[in-house]
Amino acid sequence: MTRKEDLHVVKATTSVDEALEALVEKRVTGFPVIDDDWNLVGVVSDYDLLALDSISGSSQNDTTLFPNVDSSWKTFNEIQKLMNKNNGKVVGDLMTPSPLVVRETTNLEDAARLLLETKYRRLPVVDIDGKLVGIITRGNVVRAALQIKRSIES
Repeated sequence: MTRKEDLHVVKATTSVDEALEALVEKRVTGFPVIDDDWNLVGVVSDYDLLALDSISGSSQNDTTLFPNVDSSWKTFNEIQKLMNKNNGKVVGDLMTPSPLVVRETTNLEDAARLLLETKYRRLPVVDIDGKLVGIITRGNVVRAALQIKRSIES
């Protein structure tokens, strides 16, 4: 688990531009969204932010909403869904509120199972009061599994 002091977080009031810059700078794929007291209020992913940036950019006009002749209606409908989801300009408008979380007492096996079953990249770790204490990622699970394997082989 990546602990609170090493976490990269954003607030619901963080601008989308700031969040996109932080994604690149911190080399992460998403952020827990917190309030001033470190209560977890949501998560926002690179997908959420990039969909807004590439589809809802202010430089595009309405004619770009229509599919090319070779494009499928399914793609067109997906774009429309993203447009509806991504009308905001701050993280709070894009984030997934009340995300799936694990408690700090959850064991690694259960957290890994949740990551596999949900196909999420990260799970926020909260204390009993809902305050963010860390995050567990797929990378954390892979590193832990490798450490366990190495210790068994030794």
